[in-house]
Amino acid sequence: MKSYLAAAVQMTSVPDLDKNLAHAEDLIDLAVRQGAELVTLPENFSFLGDEAAKLTQAETIFTASEAFLRKMAQRYQVTLLGGGYPVPAAGGKVYNTALLVAPDGTELLRYEKAHLFDVNVPDGNTYRESNTVLSGQQLPHVHPSKQLGNLGLSVCYDVRFPELYRHLSQMGAEVLMIPAAFTAFTGKDHWKVLLQARAIENTCYVIAPAQTGFHNSRRQSHGHAMILDPWGVVLADAGTEPGLAIAEISPARLAQVRQQMPSLQHRVFI
Repeated sequence: MKSYLAAAVQMTSVPDLDKNLAHAEDLIDLAVRQGAELVTLPENFSFLGDEAAKLTQAETIFTASEAFLRKMAQRYQVTLLGGGYPVPAAGGKVYNTALLVAPDGTELLRYEKAHLFDVNVPDGNTYRESNTVLSGQQLPHVHPSKQLGNLGLSVCYDVRFPELYRHLSQMGAEVLMIPAAFTAFTGKDHWKVLLQARAIENTCYVIAPAQTGFHNSRRQSHGHAMILDPWGVVLADAGTEPGLAIAEISPARLAQVRQQMPSLQHRVFI
């Protein structure tokens, strides 16, 4: 692993596939021009809106999203994460799938979101992700990279389930990617502290691309795409407007924190 710049992209995706992909490309281009070698896109980067419309267009969104990720990774010669898009599955539902692609366009990691957001949020919104999405039944894998470190993958609501991240750290993860579309109501209280907890307890970098703003008349995302170091320090925060959080991933800092706080070596119950 070497020192490099990573970018967590922040978007306001809408129910318009072409518009979202064009916006994503602009932000990938911006990240690369700033030196990023790992670029991460948020959950629902290619489509965010009415669930019925997403299901109707699922095949089109899936095909376009995967082609886009491979094309952009090759065009900009970066490792690129697409943080979540629908992949048609059994029973008319979809998997909420994240895909990590190498600079040559090949697939490095694929993960189907396990924890589904079925919650009555106190702001009056009700979310039933399981109505349209199948839960992935496989634990996420870690991609070992001599250049970028050992990369672990998860999606949004997963961040509330620390056992998933303990699994990733046991598999050798050094960088945890948590693409999200966190609600504005829950995000204001929980987003930052959950990211810090996952970074601190696993002594890992955390890269968390995010959705922000209003996606339709009711759905609003929290924003604050972030990159955190293994001590839980926020290195970059994109705020509430579309854009980037960009920061250095440093093997020296990772080694320093793990030496100062060797908690992963002190586990009793494994």
